[in-house]
Amino acid sequence: MDPLPAHGTGSWLREDLPESIERATSCLDPQDCDRMDPGGVMVNGMGGLDAETRSKLVFVPCAVQDAPWLTPDQQIRIVAVTLLVTGAARLLAEDPGTAITTGELSRMWALVDHAIGA
Repeated sequence: MDPLPAHGTGSWLREDLPESIERATSCLDPQDCDRMDPGGVMVNGMGGLDAETRSKLVFVPCAVQDAPWLTPDQQIRIVAVTLLVTGAARLLAEDPGTAITTGELSRMWALVDHAIGA
């Protein structure tokens, strides 16, 4: 799957990326964590993040380099937000109880807020 559609980086960053970030944050699920299936096989949880959305978010650090109209500050903020959202899903997949009770997830959202608004 090519995460960057044919209509170009600019359109993808303006339209598809915000939709992917919204989808990722609305689908986070602490029940989708790493676990053993009934047969004793390890299942890697995704924290609620589907493979297509994860693929789009992981591609962002490469995509912003092809967006010269964005300032370096804007580029790093976009990268920070997408990596933090992806990281939140990974936290939930690896150890949801700890991520929630120790405030790790809350700290990640505070960083997202800072990257968006600072």
